[in-house]
Amino acid sequence: MITKATLHYTILKVIIEKGFAPNVDNLAEILDTDKASITKGLYELQDYHGLVLHPNEPKIWVIHPFSLAPTNFYVTSQKREWWGNCAWCSLGIAALLQEDVEISTLIGGERKQVTIHIVDGVIQEKNYYVHFPISMKNAWDNVMYTCSNMLLFENEEQVNRWSKKHHIPKGDVQPIEKIWAFSKKWYGNHLNPNWEKWTIAEAKAMFAAFNLDHEIWHLEDSKERF
Repeated sequence: MITKATLHYTILKVIIEKGFAPNVDNLAEILDTDKASITKGLYELQDYHGLVLHPNEPKIWVIHPFSLAPTNFYVTSQKREWWGNCAWCSLGIAALLQEDVEISTLIGGERKQVTIHIVDGVIQEKNYYVHFPISMKNAWDNVMYTCSNMLLFENEEQVNRWSKKHHIPKGDVQPIEKIWAFSKKWYGNHLNPNWEKWTIAEAKAMFAAFNLDHEIWHLEDSKERF
């Protein structure tokens, strides 16, 4: 039987090892099952918010923290290269790899390109900030839009100008070092063969542990998973 955890683990392993996602045929071969079971499992994993498929076909578009289509974040190690969905996800990729990486991105998704180096688990360029403009309780209403707005900035005033210019409400602004520490905890279980999404209670406790107390991070009590 193909479980959500088995499918999630297998997909992430292939992406880490090859740099791209397996298709239905690949997964059926790896997991020694039929394509119908894989397709069913992919849609169930999407309903669980474990990945995002392309519209109208069981092809993997996003499985956090990886994007399988070009984004504003490019993560490189000595072994391979990947796209991250956002600043948070790109740090999550580094957390999963546990290797030295470079993260290349554009400040505010605009003109200025910068590179963040993580060496021996330590961010070398510390004077950057991550902006979170979308409420976490609404994150999965349109997760692609949510991720596309979690961008890197040089200071809070820059966020203020960017928000006004693009008519996107200002949310929470956090130093990159703090989000790096948070990402290691948040994504630390993603390669567990018995992976499950965080419960709402677990997510709220993690937010609290890292003093993420802006209203953006507020979640309503629920038995659902985040």
